[in-house]
Amino acid sequence: MTPRFEGAVPILRIFSVEKAKEFYVGFLGFTVDWEHRFDATAPVYLRVSRGTLVLHLSEHHGDACPGSTVFVPMTGLADFHREIAATGYPYMRPGIERAPWNADVMEVTDPFGNRLRFSEDRGGAA
Repeated sequence: MTPRFEGAVPILRIFSVEKAKEFYVGFLGFTVDWEHRFDATAPVYLRVSRGTLVLHLSEHHGDACPGSTVFVPMTGLADFHREIAATGYPYMRPGIERAPWNADVMEVTDPFGNRLRFSEDRGGAA
């Protein structure tokens, strides 16, 4: 059987589930799909998603390093920008910029230093 990859799910390090939910759910419009703790005092591991974009967020120190970047190809960037700007999230006001690879790009940084780079191809050569 030929191997077939079905996408990747980034794991991002977080330090506060409350701050993570404020950012990913309240600001970016993700849904919490599930949360897991080994017991009541253990760090949390959770999955958030929005459409086909799935992220795992982990308080476990060995799962990931803060400061990662996730590149997210998408369509509808201007509408997404308007949507998140309307939330009134006080810690971030991202703009849209033209990238050298002929795309419009909006980058946001979560409270833990992880960046999500949303990129919409403008078509044609750069």
